[in-house]
Amino acid sequence: MYVMTSSFAVLAFALIGLCIGSFLNVVIYRLPKMLEAQFEGVASNTDDAPAPLTLCHPPSRCGHCGHSITWFENIPVLSYLFLRGKCSVCHAPIGLRYPLVELAASAVFGYCAWRWYFSWTAAAYALFGAALLCASLIDWDTTYLPDDITVPLTWAGLIAAGLHVLPSVNLSQSLAGACAGYLSLWLIYWAFKLTTGREGMGYGDFKLYAAIGAWLGWQALIPTVLVAASLGVVAGLLLKWTHQERQIDGVTGYIPFGPFLAFGAALELITSWQL
Repeated sequence: MYVMTSSFAVLAFALIGLCIGSFLNVVIYRLPKMLEAQFEGVASNTDDAPAPLTLCHPPSRCGHCGHSITWFENIPVLSYLFLRGKCSVCHAPIGLRYPLVELAASAVFGYCAWRWYFSWTAAAYALFGAALLCASLIDWDTTYLPDDITVPLTWAGLIAAGLHVLPSVNLSQSLAGACAGYLSLWLIYWAFKLTTGREGMGYGDFKLYAAIGAWLGWQALIPTVLVAASLGVVAGLLLKWTHQERQIDGVTGYIPFGPFLAFGAALELITSWQL
């Protein structure tokens, strides 16, 4: 009976994860554009101004021909397979990232249900993983970690710890993790800037590390950043070897740190249970 019920929980969470992954695709694409419009003052409050871009408006359309995506063309993964990765009207290719993000979110949710069963803990860590996935891809695409994700994620971790939803992290450990996460990278940032005159990372990295500390506790900060730094070095060498280095503000070789912090946090969450 337990095995059947546990399997049902994993299946239910995995299906929910597919739907969440579909929504994450919208957030990954639209949120940076929304923030850019706000920053540049593109959005206007006048009556004749076009409606500002939101996560819900306008409805999803093909980026090539403007075809409105119907509900049966928006079913996670299945629609991509049915359409063979192409628009139903203009046959322009649809990015493979869309189904991959949906599958990744489904895997995160399914894993959380497998580990914590059908519980608030599973739901909380599933949303934590979804937020990390979303923030990572936005950072990789734009080199920007939105406060709209990192700040609420930090507060959510503190609240979850305070409500005893996180089994291995209490409120004091969560608060210490948030503070230590932010301050540690903030100090590294200023030490590097005062030494070299350049910025080694963005403020979004401080906030994401604070969120990770809030969810995993201060104990997880050092293993997480060691994994992140190691992966960052490997990624930097690969990008240099393949001549795909980025240039930001005249600095060549810039690599977003957020995705590696997120991966380190996910790895710490998984392995800490086994060790």
